[in-house]
Amino acid sequence: MKRIKIGLMLILMLMTFMLVGCKEEADDTEVNDSLTNDELQNSDIEEKVVERWKPELKSPDISSDSLYVTKVNNLNDDFIFGMDVSSVLSLENGGVKYYDFDGKETDLFQVLALNGVNYIRVRVWNDPFDANGNGYGGGNCDINTAVEIGKRATKAGQKLLVDFHYSDFWADPAKQMVPKAWQGMVIDDKVEALYQYTKESLQKLKDANVDVGMVQVGNESNGMLCGEKIWMNIYKLMDAGSRAIREVYPGALVAVHFANPEKVTNYADYAKKLNYYSLDYDVFASSYYPYWHGTLENLAAVLNDVTDKYGKKVMVAETSYAYTPLDTDFYGNTISDSGAIVKNYPMTVQGQANCLRDVVNTVVNDMKAGIGVFYWEGAWISAGGSTYEENAAKWEKYGSGWAASYAKGYDPKDAGQYYGGCACDNQTFFDQYGKPLESLKVFGLMKKGNVVEVKPDAIADTLLEFDLNGDIYLPDTVNAVMTDNSKREVAVTWQKIDKNVMKSSGPKKYDVLGEAGGMTAHAYVNMVEFNFLKNHSFEEGENNWVAVANKKMDELYCEDKKTDSLTGTKHYHFWSGASDTVDFTLEQEVENLPAGKYKYTISIMGGDTGEQEIYSYVKINDEIVLTKNLKITSYGEWDTQVIEGFEYNGTDKIAVGIYVKCKGAGNGAWGKIDDALLNSMK
Repeated sequence: MKRIKIGLMLILMLMTFMLVGCKEEADDTEVNDSLTNDELQNSDIEEKVVERWKPELKSPDISSDSLYVTKVNNLNDDFIFGMDVSSVLSLENGGVKYYDFDGKETDLFQVLALNGVNYIRVRVWNDPFDANGNGYGGGNCDINTAVEIGKRATKAGQKLLVDFHYSDFWADPAKQMVPKAWQGMVIDDKVEALYQYTKESLQKLKDANVDVGMVQVGNESNGMLCGEKIWMNIYKLMDAGSRAIREVYPGALVAVHFANPEKVTNYADYAKKLNYYSLDYDVFASSYYPYWHGTLENLAAVLNDVTDKYGKKVMVAETSYAYTPLDTDFYGNTISDSGAIVKNYPMTVQGQANCLRDVVNTVVNDMKAGIGVFYWEGAWISAGGSTYEENAAKWEKYGSGWAASYAKGYDPKDAGQYYGGCACDNQTFFDQYGKPLESLKVFGLMKKGNVVEVKPDAIADTLLEFDLNGDIYLPDTVNAVMTDNSKREVAVTWQKIDKNVMKSSGPKKYDVLGEAGGMTAHAYVNMVEFNFLKNHSFEEGENNWVAVANKKMDELYCEDKKTDSLTGTKHYHFWSGASDTVDFTLEQEVENLPAGKYKYTISIMGGDTGEQEIYSYVKINDEIVLTKNLKITSYGEWDTQVIEGFEYNGTDKIAVGIYVKCKGAGNGAWGKIDDALLNSMK
């Protein structure tokens, strides 16, 4: 890699994106190409930097002919547009390159800066290497990595957020593991070790002239930090980190970071405990991934509560959104087309931009002390191989996957079993070849907005259900998500279908293709037997159903949770914590049922039931005349039973339902009920 001396500073006025000054100093000093990273850090020539390109400054004015960006009002020049790029060195070591919008190979930090990113976030692990020096992966992000990233960020005019995990590998709400060197320490020794480590690490950054603007004492520290679960000890550790930050970088903001804002009482509890112990910090930061973390309205409410009570600044430390459902590195992604995750934006380049814009708008206009948003790993693209085997070799050698096999000695239950590539390569702002997506421009376009012709961006799937004995008709229009994130109906042309075949082939699902707004449309047609029950899968809540608890139960209601539903997003949920308290019926009276022969079907699943008595039933004139036993086994294992072949005269009162009684395995029992069907039989 070419190493030259550069006396160059790109000064960006935040969010105005106007270049106010640049200067390039000539240098006749020849730099030894064999200089190592460690030697480079300790060199007397402070301005030597490792780079493969010579920057050419150009106007940072940003424009787009295709990206629609709604203006964010009240956006100040000092608002933080941040991005975590902790994996970049490992990717570049493996041969990954990044390009600008002109197709020219360019330093990643310059591309980000010229598109409005003014802050870089980097995670720091104490010692992410095994005894033989093999990296654990995830970028092998120790303090030396942070120094190199920090130098490049500073050179591009960006500030650095240092994210101390205080672990040798990933720290998150599920695990906060102690660094190897600190294992077995009593709390006072661990506090001193953390203080010294933080101080020495920050001093390395300061010696390298890195512009550190903020430092996190912990990462997603939901009631745990560095192996400690008692809040007094957590406070002592955070306090040690805070003291070190104030000493080395007195002008930097001190941040704490938590996750799961959808659990609304947790944040209030965390903030209350930190206030009780008088922790010295400035920013209460939250992760916000729209797939899992609830609504933006809730996010604003829980962070405003922290500001109102304790006067703290707030921000989003991590967020992201997928621009495609496709995988690019042969490993698989956390977010895809799976129906298990509810997505509020289309998985498109425009959808990604709209999502980030809405997060920023919430922080700016709905939070009382919001200071910024950081996008998580927006450049963690594929390792660069054309096969799984090529990528796997790079993941192991350079640490460019989320975890390498070498991590199993430290984290045997997670990384040691599931090591591999990047699970978020479809959520970056670059394609798999390192070329920037148009959505990268959203950072620089939010202040002024960018209004272009509104076009369909994605076509919503059309879900249809027809009786085998009825007619089949496809709609003339479909719902489209437009580039401005509005919803409109657009005309559709469907492929020809054979209705006779669809009606004579029995219950079956069909995918009928069409064209709408220049894109492919899908009509998923479900051919079924007509269901005489109303609100059969509880999508309309509790309408038409009557639940009667025979004992005092904790929970018995319609729940909106797609992952726990057999079909749709809702089902009937029950739970009770005390033993032998689950005892209820769920029933619907059927109106205007013609005389004939029928069958009744219902499904149930759950767990912890212990001794159980569960059956579906048919009532005629308030008397149970038929039953069918059902059984709860375990989560996700639905038991579906049918009472079939019963005659109805067309005049008697008729109802169908389910009876559930569970003693519970230790502490109560729980379950889900879904898809009740009443069909005629020939």
